[in-house]
Amino acid sequence: LLIENGIDTVRFKPDSRARERIRAALGIDAGATVLVVTARVDPMKDYATLLSALEQVPGVTAVIMGEGTGSQLPDTPGVIRLGRRSDVPDILSAADMIVSSSAYGEGFSNAVAEGMACGLPAIATDVGDVRRIIGDTGTVVPPRDPEALAAAIREMGAAENRAERGQAARQRIVENFSLERTVARFRQLYENGLQEETQES
Repeated sequence: LLIENGIDTVRFKPDSRARERIRAALGIDAGATVLVVTARVDPMKDYATLLSALEQVPGVTAVIMGEGTGSQLPDTPGVIRLGRRSDVPDILSAADMIVSSSAYGEGFSNAVAEGMACGLPAIATDVGDVRRIIGDTGTVVPPRDPEALAAAIREMGAAENRAERGQAARQRIVENFSLERTVARFRQLYENGLQEETQES
């Protein structure tokens, strides 16, 4: 029995008021194309590839949050470095897509799944479980390939069906990776174990 990580789809959901509030607070135009990254500064997260890709996609604003992002990453035009935040769902709601540039070491990416739960189509490198998480709602690219990552960001930014892909991304998380589903699977596991124990005794 496979039990997935569970995402709180009540906490992580699209929020138009948070979108307006966060964009205003960060000085981002209401019509700007915004991507968000949730990752600490660590070699496995491969910020070098991300920043190289962003250089190739002018006009896109990147909001980056996670431990070390406010102090350890270079000051780059078009990149807003927030450091650690406690209002992650609100920040996610202010974006148009979520990006993960990890080079290795990922398992089940909660960051990608939480972004999708907030209605964001995902762009992620092919590391860990991202293909299974994203399905056909986003884009998966090779790791350590800035050109491929830039092309995916450019394409998603211009996609006329981006909103629909975001809705499909949230629906995928609700149906397959919600906290309620995880709890139900654990309940099933325990009930099956109790039944086997009763039968054996």
